[in-house]
Amino acid sequence: MRRSVLSNMQQKTIALVGRTGNGKSATGNTIIGERVFKSSAGASGVTQVSCMRTTTISGQVINVIDTPGLFDGTNDVGKEIVKCIDMAKDGIHAIILVFTTRSRFSEEEQATFLTLQALFGPKIVEYMLVIFTGGDDLEADGKTLDDYLSLDCPQALQVILSLCGNRKLLFNNRITEENKRLEQNQQLLNLVDSTIEQNGGQPFTNELFKRLKERATATEKAETLRIKRRLQRRYENELKRMTAMIQSKLEEELGKLKIMFEEERAARVNAEKKYESFQNSSKQEIQRLKMDLQKANSSSCAIL
Repeated sequence: MRRSVLSNMQQKTIALVGRTGNGKSATGNTIIGERVFKSSAGASGVTQVSCMRTTTISGQVINVIDTPGLFDGTNDVGKEIVKCIDMAKDGIHAIILVFTTRSRFSEEEQATFLTLQALFGPKIVEYMLVIFTGGDDLEADGKTLDDYLSLDCPQALQVILSLCGNRKLLFNNRITEENKRLEQNQQLLNLVDSTIEQNGGQPFTNELFKRLKERATATEKAETLRIKRRLQRRYENELKRMTAMIQSKLEEELGKLKIMFEEERAARVNAEKKYESFQNSSKQEIQRLKMDLQKANSSSCAIL
């Protein structure tokens, strides 16, 4: 499988991506074997647009794309990185994350990884491998990359290495002996071939990017619809709950009003009865007084 996939491949394309100052362009120059990419030890990025150069490693044609630092502050960096896909005629076979052993892994570098996922989708991780520059410093101290990573390796970096299939390589950009440079390039090519084999020889192309984006969009739409339906059900349930609560409260208040009205009506009826009884009593008393008065008048007339 591996031999058939790799033997039919006329050329391979790799893209160097990373934070400014990690030695990304210098790594490209080391791979090519001459200073073809602008490189500086300063903190500001020299590479402003993506550019591609070609070399040969063990008879294999290798296209190397140098990209702007993801955090150079330019507005078009994202567009330039996306252009890598179109720049590579047959697609990109490996994305090389360039870190350095000369400084601690930072949140900015973690953001670089997350930015790549955001730009190209989660499948891009299957095309990634990691290069650590500063190999000359570790070699001078008699240490290996594994020694370096065993010393308080941040959790975020461990996750990235794991997602990249632990495809990693210590790189020396100050190497002077040509045979050692070629040996280092061969180690890199072996990792690239491993990445290609894992992806069945299929490079990361613009067409694949579009398909993944369409799939992600469809998934996002389905998720959005699911969320809308869930929110709609939640809204309807909440509306029912609120309606039932309001209805219950309304019935309670209406019940109180009904009782109050009944009490007022009973009090009014009782008052009317009392008034009617008083009025009848008054009429009877007036009638009695009238009769007594008439009797008194009749007695007075009889005496006269």
